[in-house]
Amino acid sequence: MDVRNLDALVAAPQHHRLAYEDEWVRVLETIVRPGDTTPLHTHELPGTLYVLSGSDFIRRDENGDVLLDSREAGIRLEPGQAIWSNPLGPHTLQNVGSSPIHMIATEIKPVVPYS
Repeated sequence: MDVRNLDALVAAPQHHRLAYEDEWVRVLETIVRPGDTTPLHTHELPGTLYVLSGSDFIRRDENGDVLLDSREAGIRLEPGQAIWSNPLGPHTLQNVGSSPIHMIATEIKPVVPYS
């Protein structure tokens, strides 16, 4: 599996939009409507997630095995909540709730020392 083609903007453009990018950060807007499942994709950079609206979800790996079910884990995505996210390997995200999942992700790029 070539993970370079699994970047969220390449593999799941119907759910991810580039809002801003420079040498330090990449800002993505993510919207997953109720009943939607994203294609397999990755988030290779760590960063913060800011919740605009949340819903129950299931995250699965590339084999379809459940990595996280928000209902079983007791996770509630609340508007205005900010969350840290480590890099995520290949996964899908299924919105199993009744509201859109709408987030702004600010991914932190590695710092390159000045020369």
